[in-house]
Amino acid sequence: MRTAPKPINEAARLRSLSEYRILGTKPEKAFDNITRMASEICQSPIALISLVDEKRQWFKSKVGLEASETDRDISFCAHTILDSKPLVVEDALFHEKFRDNPLVQEEPHIRLYAGFPLKTDINHRIGTLCVIDRIPKSLTNSQYKVMEGLADQATTLLELRRRSLALMDEFCQMHHHQGLITTCSYCKSIRDSEGFWQPIERFLMQHSTLNFSHGICPECMNEHFPDVPTS
Repeated sequence: MRTAPKPINEAARLRSLSEYRILGTKPEKAFDNITRMASEICQSPIALISLVDEKRQWFKSKVGLEASETDRDISFCAHTILDSKPLVVEDALFHEKFRDNPLVQEEPHIRLYAGFPLKTDINHRIGTLCVIDRIPKSLTNSQYKVMEGLADQATTLLELRRRSLALMDEFCQMHHHQGLITTCSYCKSIRDSEGFWQPIERFLMQHSTLNFSHGICPECMNEHFPDVPTS
């Protein structure tokens, strides 16, 4: 069995992974939808969103597998993150790198492995979306393309999480309100440090990198504009 070497940018890659603050978090429907689709489209019993930490691979989402993580040393995904291209192994039992791997010789008896890297916007590969089967086979061109799209979607979800956390940190660290914001109980305006009241969106735009667009939710349409059709 060949253990995957560490990427040359390993320290920076691990710092990028830590920014998502996602290791050990609970399952989320948005990620689980992706693994379910991957499993269905590739007709494979196992699908995983795997994040490769310093010594382990941890599964943010999983279909068909009970374990929540495995050692990095035996991880197929640790090999996948070494390259920007997907890694497809049609029969691991006859693959020089993987034939002696305990995940091949024992449960889950991997034969097909198809891993698609999760790449950040600065090209740090933090994990994979992968499908696994217990029988040898390949992916069709259509399955391959869909998996690429699903991997991009998983990365987008991770990036939205990172940006939301960064905005929350930025907002919470604003020194002038000392951890306390005064809002109007009726119109929800915010009183700033100089005592002036202003709409919440204007306040947030001044003190964070948030921007806003406006619309009218269905409930307000029904209450204030009952004669306007909504469909």
